[in-house]
This record gives sequence, structure tokens and C-alpha cells, in this order.
Amino acid sequence: MGPCFRRDDIAIEATAPLIQPNLNEWLLSPKATAANLRRAEDWGLVVAVMDAQPATTGPAGLIARLRARMTGGTSEASLTRRLAGTIFVIRVISAGMAYVSQVLLARWMGTSDYGIYVYVWTWVLLLGSMMDFGISASAQKIIPEYRASGDQALLRGFLAGSRWLTFAVSTLMSLGLAGIVKLLSPWLDPSEVLPLYIGCMTLPAFVVANTQDGIARSHDWMQLGLMPQFIIRQALIIGITGAAFLLGYHLGAVAAMAASAGAVWIAMTGQMAVLNRKLADHIPSGPKTYDIRGWLAVSLPILLVESFYLLLSYTDVLVLQQFRPSDEVGVYFAVVKTLALVSFIHYAMSATTAHRFAEYNASGDKARLSAYVAHAISWTFWPSLAATIVLLALGKPLLWLFGPQFVVGYDIMFVAAIGLVVRAAIGPVERLLNMLGQQKICALAYALAFVMNVVLCIALVPHYGGHGAAAATSISLTFETVLLFWIVRQRLGLHVLAFGK
Repeated sequence: MGPCFRRDDIAIEATAPLIQPNLNEWLLSPKATAANLRRAEDWGLVVAVMDAQPATTGPAGLIARLRARMTGGTSEASLTRRLAGTIFVIRVISAGMAYVSQVLLARWMGTSDYGIYVYVWTWVLLLGSMMDFGISASAQKIIPEYRASGDQALLRGFLAGSRWLTFAVSTLMSLGLAGIVKLLSPWLDPSEVLPLYIGCMTLPAFVVANTQDGIARSHDWMQLGLMPQFIIRQALIIGITGAAFLLGYHLGAVAAMAASAGAVWIAMTGQMAVLNRKLADHIPSGPKTYDIRGWLAVSLPILLVESFYLLLSYTDVLVLQQFRPSDEVGVYFAVVKTLALVSFIHYAMSATTAHRFAEYNASGDKARLSAYVAHAISWTFWPSLAATIVLLALGKPLLWLFGPQFVVGYDIMFVAAIGLVVRAAIGPVERLLNMLGQQKICALAYALAFVMNVVLCIALVPHYGGHGAAAATSISLTFETVLLFWIVRQRLGLHVLAFGK
């Protein structure tokens, strides 16, 4: 292991022999000017392993730390924090917009129509995230590997073919789902049938947008990947529903779903146009090779992971809908939306780090990988813990924004927050396992947690409502965390806990 010092509570390792072993003396010497410190960063300083000794004593070490905080440096650690910060800011802004939209919809629609809308939109989120066969996630593994191998034909083929594949298959599956809704319509609540049809029409655009998000993130185009889905889409939903309300139209579940469908299609189309232009500027034109079988070999195991994760995420809402009134579903969904900030932190680090896990593993740089994992976990857990404390402190006024009747869900927040904090303690390890070829064992862990969540929800929700759903999910997330920690420890030999050794 090379010499190291700490910056922003992150140990830094020199990857080149340009920095001599006596790094502390060098930093404290008169030669340690700002220019020299800049050169030290430019030489390829990266996140180091956890047993590194800090060298922050003295004025020079302090200056180095302050400078890194203010400028961000050029190391991978700094780049990761900037990209994760970008993602987090986008998700926070989108959360604010989504919060506003959900508050307005709840007030304009009433709890019953709002509950139906939440129920159908949850199905769209769940199915839309699964219909891409895991390609949106596997893109962060496939694209870096194609770039590393220099196979431009395969790269071009994937960038084009992955979207056509997901669009074609999701369209066929959406038509099949619409047929199922038709067959089941005699047994469904009549007020749910038309919103469900509109939800089916939404799915192809939702799936393609997810695929494009994965492609954009693989190129570090985080804004392009996330803005259409989380900012533009939310703005369109607010604009369309607000216009309808101001024009005097009855804003029920049907109108809200129609507005959401239009927003998804418009945002996806705009994202496609910009992505195609950026890809044309960065990827030279030429022949395309389509390795669909190879893509699916990587993607399908990841799909299992993503599917069970999503099922685990939405089981509480779906089971609650089956056993409790729609207004109670609306209250619970408001609680989930209020706690979403915690999940955004995990999402930001996952989106930023996944393709780098693949890159470092492909290069065989185990020390770099281990250090990067430690960095990702630390920057997931501590901000998540802080965000949880703030949200719990402000929970009542935040829920009141939805309407006075939503404040009854405040104590549910404390139960639901337990699982989120526990899960954040191991950071984005599911991405680590996926990028390092451990998709199957990761999928098994998620499957077991999902089954536990279903069983607990069915047992608790009929008697305890939202409290039971939150408890079931928190217990399942804790179980999942323990499993993933053990798997990574056994399979990869890495310590993946934000604290301890």
C-alpha cells in the first residue's frame, strides 16, 4: 500500500511513485505551495484503504483539507462527491416538486381519488422499472467494459439496440397487461379500471426513459439521465393538472393519470433527442454489432435484483390497498414521500458509483476498489442519518401540507425510518455485487427479504394498518442488510459497514 493522508475524512493514496514515502514532511515543507498541492491531486490521488494514517496536523494539512472542500480537487473521490451531489440536488428538487404535486393532488382530488391514483401510479413505477430486463442497470457494467475493450461496434450496437429492445418488449407487455385488466374488470373497483388502462399506456415511455437514464449515467451525464424523469416530468404533471383545475375540470384519478402519462411521454421524447445528439458527438459513427444474448446474460440476473428490490419497496403500499381503505393508503403514501429524502441519498451514491465499481474490478485494482467502496458507504450512511433526524423533527408540519387529516401518519414515520437508517449503514452494496458478477446471490438475498416483507405485511396490515406496513418493511430491510453484509464479507472479503472494522 502506498503512502496516504486524509482529506475530508477520506484517506488518500498515491497511485504513482511521484509522491515519496515521507509525504507528511513534504506537505509541511515550504515547498508545499498551493501549486504543489494541486499537482499532488493531479497525479492521481484516489480514495485509500481504511487503515491509512491521517496527515492533517500542521497548517499545510489543514490547508489541503480546506482547499479540497472548497474546490473539490480532481481525484475520483472528489468527482464522485460532485456527481453524487448533482444527483442528490436533482432528487431533492424533484422531491420538492413531487411533494408539491402530491400535496396539490391530495387537496384537489380528495383522499379516495388520491388513493386510487397512488395505487395505479405505484403499479406504473413498479412494472415500468422491471420491464427493461435490467438493461438500465446493466448498462453501467456493459458500457464501461465495451469502452475498456475498445469494441466500438458492440458499443454502438448497445447504445441503439438496447432502447429499441426495451421499447418493443415493453409495448407488447403493456398490451398484454391491458388485456388482463379487461379480463379482471368485473372484479375490480369500477373507478380503478380506466386509470389502470392509462397506466398501461404509460409503461413503454417509462421503460425507455429508464434505459436512457442508465446510458447517460454510464457517461457521467447525470443531469441528462435524471432531469427528464425527476424534474421535467414533475413540472409537467403539476402544470397539466394545475391547468385542468384552474379551468374548472373535475380532477379525479382518471385526469391525474392522463396528466402523468402525457408527462412521461413528453419527457422521454425530449431526453431521447438530447441523448442521441450527445452520443453522436462522443461516439464515432460506424457499424453496429448487436449481442442481445450477451446483454441479457448480464441483465437478467440484475433484473432479479432490481425486481425484488422494487417489490420490497412497494409491497407495503400494494398490500395496504388490499386490506385498508383508500384514504389510509393516501396517508401512508404521504409518509413515504416525506421520508423519500433518505432514500435519495442512497440512490445518489448508487447511481454515481456503480460503473466505477465495474471499472476498478475490470482493471484488477483491488485496493482502489476497496477504498472506493468504503468512501461510498460512509457518504451514504452519515448524510442519511442526518436527513432522518431532520425529517422526523419536521414530520408533523410536512404531513400537514398534504392536509390536516394526513398528520395522523406522523408516528408511522418513526417506524418506517428505522429500516431506512439500518439499510443505509452498508451503502450501495447491491450495486457492488451486481457490478462484480454476484448478481444471483444478491437476487437471492432480496428475494428472501421480499418474501419476509409479504408475509409480515399480510400478517400485520389487516390489524395495524400503516403501522403494520411500516414495521413489516423495516424488519425486512434489517434482515436484508444483515444478509448483504454477510455476503459481501464472505464473497468479496470487504468490510461494508459505515462504522467499525
